[in-house]
Amino acid sequence: MFKKILFQLHWFFGITAGLVIALMGVTGALYSFQEEILLAVNPQMAVTPQSRPVLEPGEMIERLHARGISVSGLYVDTEGGQPARIFLTPPPGERRGGVRFVDPYTAESLGEPRGMAFFGLMLQLHRFLAMGQTGRQITGACTIALVFFCLSGLYLRWPRRVFSWRAWLTFDWAKKGRAFNWDLHAVVGTWCLPLYLCAALTGLYWSYDWYRSGLEAVLSDTPRAADEGRGRRGPPAEGQPLPEVNYTNLWQGIQQTAGDKLGVYSLQLPNAAGQPARVFFMLRDAEHGRAFNQMQLDPLTGEARQVERYADKSFKAQLLASVYALHTGEYFGLTGRVLMMVASLLMPLFFITGWLLYLDRRRKQRAALAARQALGSAEGGEPWLVGFASQSGFAEHLAWQTAGQLQAAGMAVEVQPLARIDPARLSATPRALLVLSTFGDGEAPDNARGVERQWLSATLNLPQLRYAVLALGDRQYAQFCGFARRVDDWLSGSGATRLGERVEVDGNDEAALAHWQRQLAELTGVQPLTVQQAPFDGWILRERLCLNPRGQGQGTWLIGLHPPEGAQWEAGDILEILPRNGAEQVQRWLHAHGLQALQAVTVEPLGHTLAEALTSRQLPASASHLVGLHAQALLDALVPLPGREYSIASLPADGTLELIVRQQRLANGELGLGSGWLTAHLPVGAQLLARVRRNSAFHAPVDDCPLILIGNGTGLAGLRSLLKARVASGRARNWLLFGERNAEHDFYCRDELQGWLRDGQLQRLDLAFSRDQAQPIYVQDRLREASAELQQWLQRGAAIYVCGSLQGMAGGVDRVLREVLGDAAVEALVEQGRYRRDVY
Repeated sequence: MFKKILFQLHWFFGITAGLVIALMGVTGALYSFQEEILLAVNPQMAVTPQSRPVLEPGEMIERLHARGISVSGLYVDTEGGQPARIFLTPPPGERRGGVRFVDPYTAESLGEPRGMAFFGLMLQLHRFLAMGQTGRQITGACTIALVFFCLSGLYLRWPRRVFSWRAWLTFDWAKKGRAFNWDLHAVVGTWCLPLYLCAALTGLYWSYDWYRSGLEAVLSDTPRAADEGRGRRGPPAEGQPLPEVNYTNLWQGIQQTAGDKLGVYSLQLPNAAGQPARVFFMLRDAEHGRAFNQMQLDPLTGEARQVERYADKSFKAQLLASVYALHTGEYFGLTGRVLMMVASLLMPLFFITGWLLYLDRRRKQRAALAARQALGSAEGGEPWLVGFASQSGFAEHLAWQTAGQLQAAGMAVEVQPLARIDPARLSATPRALLVLSTFGDGEAPDNARGVERQWLSATLNLPQLRYAVLALGDRQYAQFCGFARRVDDWLSGSGATRLGERVEVDGNDEAALAHWQRQLAELTGVQPLTVQQAPFDGWILRERLCLNPRGQGQGTWLIGLHPPEGAQWEAGDILEILPRNGAEQVQRWLHAHGLQALQAVTVEPLGHTLAEALTSRQLPASASHLVGLHAQALLDALVPLPGREYSIASLPADGTLELIVRQQRLANGELGLGSGWLTAHLPVGAQLLARVRRNSAFHAPVDDCPLILIGNGTGLAGLRSLLKARVASGRARNWLLFGERNAEHDFYCRDELQGWLRDGQLQRLDLAFSRDQAQPIYVQDRLREASAELQQWLQRGAAIYVCGSLQGMAGGVDRVLREVLGDAAVEALVEQGRYRRDVY
C-alpha cells in the first residue's frame, strides 16, 4: 500500500511540478556557463596574457575615476587571462550597480558584451520564474519536489532481493514504445540522481531562510551573525562622507595575507567611514574554482583584521563555503560542471517521458475497464448472448472483446460464463457466440464441467438458435479443442444453426483470431477489430537462484523479475513470456546448415543479423527444404517461437515478480525452450519480454473462508502467491499439502512456509516427499490420510485450490476427493467455485 501511494504521489507531482523543474534545469544549465558563452559570442572581450603584471587595484581605480566611473569593487584574475570585472557604485536606493568589463592591463573598456540581458533573464527564470517573490516560493517548492522525486524514484526502483548494476545502468536502444520511454525515465534518471540531489539540496540554500540558517548551524565551524555575509552592501547614506582608502597599503595587505600564490581576488570597497574593505581571494592551487578565502582590511593601513582561510576550515565548513560550487558541479572541476549541465539539460526529458508513461497507463486502464465493465443494452435488433468457458482467463478476455465488437455495431449484448446458462436459458436465446476453452486433453474447463453434463444429457429442440463457436486449445493433445467440438456437435444436432464455421485457435494463433474477427465483421457489418491483448513489456531478470542444487531431479529455480512501471497482478495470475533460443544453440544450428551468422535481415521495425533474429524462431532439426533461400526468405519461412506460461509466485507488494521454474530436458539433451531461457540462457540484468495473464478462475476467495491448497513441485508457485495474499490480509485458516522428491533438497521455500506455520498464519502443513522412504508417498496419499479433517474443513465452507502437474498429482487428488466426498459433492464444489485447479 505504501509503495502504491508513493507511486501515485510520484507521478502526480511529476506532471504538475515537472514543467517548472524542467525550466529551472535548462535555465540553470545555461547560466552556469555564462562566462564561457559570453566570451564565445563576444570575441572583443578576449584578453591575451602578457609578461607584465596586471594593474594594481589603486592604479586601476584611479584610471577608471579619471573617466568618471565610480567603483564599489573589483574582480581580477592576477594571471591576466580573463577580463577584469568592475562593480559600479549603486545609485541611491539600489542594492547593486552595473558591471563593466575592462582590460586588466590597461583598465580600458572592453565594450558592452552581447547577451548580458539574456543571462539576466535566465537567472530570473531560474530563481524566481521572473515573478519576484511569488516565483521564488514556486521554485522553492519545486526544488523540494525534486528531492522527493529522487528519493521516491530510488525507492520505487530499488529491488527487494538481488541488485544488478547492469540492469540499473544500461540502456537498450532496441526497445520501442512504452518500454523505450520507461528506460529513458528510469535508467537515465538513475544516472542523474546524485547530481539532482546535489543541485536540489544546495539550491534550497537560496530558496528558504530557515533552510539556510539550519544548514549554517549544522555545518559552520563558528556561529554566524544573522545578517553577516548577505550580499553586497548598499550605497552610503546621503550626506555621509565617502571613506578614505589608501590603495597602496590596501594592496600590500592583500599580498601579505594571500601570499605569492594569489590567483583571483574580489575587492569590496567600504561604503562609509569606519567600515573595513572586504576581500575574497583564491589561490592558484585552490581545491576548486570556488574555494575562496576571506579577509577584512583596514582601508587606510591595509592591516588584516579578520582572515578566514578555506584550507583551515573543517570539511563540513568547507562544504558550506562551497554551496554554489556544489550547486553548479564546479566543486568537482570542469568534469563536474559539464555533468551537472548535461543533467540539468536532461530535466525536460523526465517531464516528457513521465507524461507519456502516465498517458499510456491511463489509456491501458481505460481499455481494461472498457473490456471488463458491463455492456449496456443497445437500441434495436435481437439480443446476443456471449458465453465463455475459461480455465486460465484467455477465453473470458476474448469473450469480452467479442461483446465489444457486437456493441460497436449497435447490438444488445449480454456476457455470461457458461456455468450460468442452463438449458432453459439456451432454449430462449435467439443468437449466441460461444468462446470455449478446452482443458488438457479434451476436457471441459473446471467451471464448465457441470454445464457439459446438463447440456449434452438434455434433449432439446433449438431451431431458433443461431450460433458460432470460437474454440481454444493446445494441439499437443490428441483431443485438440475436444470440449468445444462436443458442444458444437450437440448444438448442431439439437437443431441450432451455425452462423459460420467453428474457429479453432492453438494458443495465441493470430491468423485464427483474425479469422474470427472477420467472421464477426460479416455478421455485424462493422470492420473487424484487432484482438487487443496486453502488450509484451520489458521485465528485467534480477535474480536466478537454484532451489535444489543437490536434488535428484532436474534443477528447480526461483526466478525474480523486476516489473515495468505500472505492472499489476493478483495472486493466482499467470505470466506469459516470449522465450528465446540461446546464442550457442543458434550458432550450432547455423553451423550445421552452413549459414553465416552476420547476414543482415529485417525484423520489423529494426534490422538485425541473422543470428540475432533466429533467437526468436523455431529451429527445425532438418532444414533441407530451406536450403538455397537467402537470409531474409529463410527467416520469414521459420515459425516464431510460441509463448510460455508460468504461475506467479509473488505479489506486487514484494516489488519483484517471482516464478518457480523446473528445467526441462529435450530428447537431444538440450534444455526446454521456456525453462532454458529463464534458468540458463537469459543473462541476469537482461530484459525478458512478458505480460501478465489474468486468471480470475484461480484468484483467492473474496471472503474469509478456510482455504485448502494442494500442489506438487513447481505448482507451489501459484499456491505461494495465494498464501502470501491470505497472510497479507490477516486470513489464517490455511492448510497446505505439498509434495516433492526429497525433504533435504526439494523442500522449496522451507523457511518461509515453516515461519508461517510457526506464526499461526498457516494452520496446517502436510508434506509428501516421495523418495524419502521405500514406498512412495504423494500428496493425494496425505489427503486420503486426512479425509476426516478434509470433510470438517469443507463443512466450515473451505475452498480447495490445486496447482501442479495434471498427470499424476491433479488426477490423483481428484480421485481421492471423489472417493471421500462422492462425485456429486465434488461437482457441487466445482459449480460453487470451491474447487479450482491451475494445472499443466
